[in-house]
Amino acid sequence: MIRCKTVLHNSDNLKTTKKHKVKNHSRGALRVVALFEAIKGLLVVFVGFGVLAFIHQDLHSAAEQLVRHFHLNPARHHPMIFIDAAQHLTDRYLWAMAFSALLYSTVRFVEAYGLWHQRQWAKWFGLLSGAMYVPVELIAIMRGATWPKVTVLVINASIVGYLAYALWRSRHDGKPV
Repeated sequence: MIRCKTVLHNSDNLKTTKKHKVKNHSRGALRVVALFEAIKGLLVVFVGFGVLAFIHQDLHSAAEQLVRHFHLNPARHHPMIFIDAAQHLTDRYLWAMAFSALLYSTVRFVEAYGLWHQRQWAKWFGLLSGAMYVPVELIAIMRGATWPKVTVLVINASIVGYLAYALWRSRHDGKPV
């Protein structure tokens, strides 16, 4: 009789161990996605600070120097568009771009925090915010496939797919993954 209880007890431990491994695996995957989102937010913060560095600067001259640095002909169509666009940027527009970068990075950091701590709302937010870019990425690939475009689509679709799986799993099991 004692043997049966021991076997039953070991069986329960095995089930608990499997659930624990699945939970740890899911936590690790969510943390990878959280780190990815945090890195995107950090990158945009750096871009925002880079934009702020151009306030009260002669952007037209800076654009011309950049075109020359890359050995492009400033009289050609695309470099000319870039130089003209730089000439029309105002300090107010640069502040708006920097503020937009701050807002975007804040959203990415909040999402990263929620995913790191396995919050259900963060999984939904990540799924919806990632899924809305998939059609845009597909259209970009249809206009001309390049490795960077395909890579972005694959990474984004993988994250969206994983978050959809995590949400389905948490609903199926009744517990958050």
